[in-house]
Amino acid sequence: MKLVRKGKLTCLQPDTIAEGLVAGFSTRNGGVSRAPYNSLNLGLNTDDQLAQVEGNRSTFARTFGLAPHQLLTVKQVHGNDLLLIDEPNPDLSHFLSLELDAIVTNQPGIMLGVLVADCFPVLIWNAERRLAAAVHVGWRGAANGILGKVIKAMTGHFDCPVEQLQAAVGPGIGAHKYEVDRPVRDAFRQGSGFWAEISSEVKLGHWQLDLSLSCRLQLEQAGLLPQNVEVAEQCSCCHPELFFSYRRDNGKTGRQLGYIMLK
Repeated sequence: MKLVRKGKLTCLQPDTIAEGLVAGFSTRNGGVSRAPYNSLNLGLNTDDQLAQVEGNRSTFARTFGLAPHQLLTVKQVHGNDLLLIDEPNPDLSHFLSLELDAIVTNQPGIMLGVLVADCFPVLIWNAERRLAAAVHVGWRGAANGILGKVIKAMTGHFDCPVEQLQAAVGPGIGAHKYEVDRPVRDAFRQGSGFWAEISSEVKLGHWQLDLSLSCRLQLEQAGLLPQNVEVAEQCSCCHPELFFSYRRDNGKTGRQLGYIMLK
């Protein structure tokens, strides 16, 4: 992935983006919010001033030639439920309060977005079959297999062969900065997420957790070809000049966006 300038914004763009698709990951730069939310905070669920966040979201949308209402985010709850949009919806406002962690669509002109500040934004698409998804993956989503559920919807409901899907795992917290305890271990052991492959015990009852690797392994387990999965190298916690980080900033921070849209 590479950093690119889009108007006033700086975004991280996957190398594998295809014609007819807009996709990437925003950084914290290019907005109007003040510290500690400076500057492009796109998260409505923070203590930042609402007018500042709405201004940032408007700036973001306009950068891509969209009206603000064409940027669709939902109320993320660290679950594994998803929203399917398979018909035209001129009014997206009724989706905003839905408690979901993934959105899948075959409709053009809707910028799907997931908000993160250490969790992982995952984008999945097939440009030829006109299909796109944005997924929010924290440890609960990984343990509950949200990526497999999204892939099943894309291949089943939308009849897309899994080997034709591509994915980009955006920046999130690296394993070297992410220490978890027994309840997290137990959730992975009872669910999915490749606990043995992604965890490393650092002291009794505490492990470092590689959620980025969990995303990759779950995508490949669902049938994506390894060469069709791209993973960002940046750690959100280690790059305060680029990314918000909930853990680094003790919870008082903004949100960046993983975004994808069919043109």
